[in-house]
Amino acid sequence: MIPAFAAVALVLVQIAYPLSAGVARDRVTVAVVVLSVSTALLHAVTTRGWRWAAGFFVIVSGIGLGSEIVGTATGVPYGAYVYAADRLGPALADVPLVVPLAWTGGLYPIWVVAGLLARIDAASTGGLGAGAAGTDRVTARARVKRAALLVVGAVGWDLFLDPQMVVDGQWTWSVTDAGLPGLAQIPYTNYLGWMLVASLMAALLTALDRLLPRAHDPSVAVPLAVFAWTWLGSALAHAVFLGLPASAAWGFAGMGLLGIPLARQAAARWRNP
Repeated sequence: MIPAFAAVALVLVQIAYPLSAGVARDRVTVAVVVLSVSTALLHAVTTRGWRWAAGFFVIVSGIGLGSEIVGTATGVPYGAYVYAADRLGPALADVPLVVPLAWTGGLYPIWVVAGLLARIDAASTGGLGAGAAGTDRVTARARVKRAALLVVGAVGWDLFLDPQMVVDGQWTWSVTDAGLPGLAQIPYTNYLGWMLVASLMAALLTALDRLLPRAHDPSVAVPLAVFAWTWLGSALAHAVFLGLPASAAWGFAGMGLLGIPLARQAAARWRNP
């Protein structure tokens, strides 16, 4: 129940984002990150245990922070960019500390969805949701599929995240005319960087799952709801409230590479429980 309350709070604060401006919007941005990582870790602790949750946090936020520090200093792997000063709270090496937290909050529901699509989190029960205890029957092919889906979902999420934050002035690139149609201010190198970093995270998370396998099939309702809200809610917000139709379309298509198959899987299970 506690992760569900955190998820509800997350949705309510995100609704406030387009209604705010200036310093208030910066505070809402930080609150969104704090609630997203709280929802993720609370769910991870209650369903997988504190050791797995700590491992997930160290891998994703640790690699996220390291890549951002290297990225802002060298331009590798995302391209040359810089964060706005004194807007998102304390920073380390010019990287706001909420940024690595955002990696964990954003990628956790994508990892769960990737597991469902790869038939990992439903390996013992054959479907969505909680089930009876069972042994881990995950194949190498399924693990590779989940890792690949995490990379796809991460880039899809970034198709919402970067345009929104760039327009808000939270960070800017040196090259601002070499991106996707409608998103020229974000260079292609950014998405290649996301693919590289997410691939490293996926490899280590796969190792974490092998080291600390689940004892049962956990309930996935909360991360599924957060994923759906991020995908559909962001598309609506970008198209209607934030004036970002290009990122609305790109983000909807990107996250839809996971969201649409997930919806089909859920519909099939609903028809044939």
